[in-house]
Amino acid sequence: MQNLTVTLIQCELTWEQPEDNRRQIGTIIDDIKGHTDLIVLPEMFTTGFSMNALANAEQPGGATEQWMLEIAQRRDCAITGSIAVREGKGVYNRMLFATPAGVEHYDKRHLFRMAGEDKRYLPGAGRVIVQWRDWRINLQVCYDLRFPVFSRNCEDYDLALYVANWPTQRQSHWRQLLIARAIENLACVVGVNRIGTDARGLSYSGGSLAVAADGEILLDAHSDNSAFQVVLDGAALQLYRDRFPCQLDADSFQLQ
Repeated sequence: MQNLTVTLIQCELTWEQPEDNRRQIGTIIDDIKGHTDLIVLPEMFTTGFSMNALANAEQPGGATEQWMLEIAQRRDCAITGSIAVREGKGVYNRMLFATPAGVEHYDKRHLFRMAGEDKRYLPGAGRVIVQWRDWRINLQVCYDLRFPVFSRNCEDYDLALYVANWPTQRQSHWRQLLIARAIENLACVVGVNRIGTDARGLSYSGGSLAVAADGEILLDAHSDNSAFQVVLDGAALQLYRDRFPCQLDADSFQLQ
């Protein structure tokens, strides 16, 4: 496997103002020096974690999807993050994964009932693994992080991405669960969280991380407002799996 250069964008979000958020994130992206293979944005990066689902939802192929596709084509990279998308009679918290060739997506499976997300959005049908530059990438959104069965590596992915609006009061959970997902799944993990305060008064302190398969912290963004780059070593990942193949003793199961 080749190395993968990943850019994590940890930033504040303007409440329910998609154009403003695309503009400020676009400025951060324009300042990225050199090559990147993958840009990762927070959950609901155009609006913040709003329960005004219908008011904020875009149509499939809408303005944000086109904006992401243009960035992917211009910079020859992939870019991912989630937004509200209306399809059919409902709205999904949809994680878009844009490459120069097009856009794939994953709909958040586990909806955060404590904020009423399960009343405003529809759950996704299952997990989605995309392929990009020799890496198999498992797309996950925020609350999904708490459910290890859903992210279980069945030797079908190399990197798990978690995009989030994870509040300060549970910051220790965020950090420990990201590390645990890497260790138990023999996979690299990247988690990107926002910072700042939203319109409901919730505080977010970032803590975006990149974690190697053995649990080593490769990058810690702390609470800074910036773009951060990390190089994931494909050869080192494969070597670690070869030397410590605990997946061979894992219990079999099936998701319902």
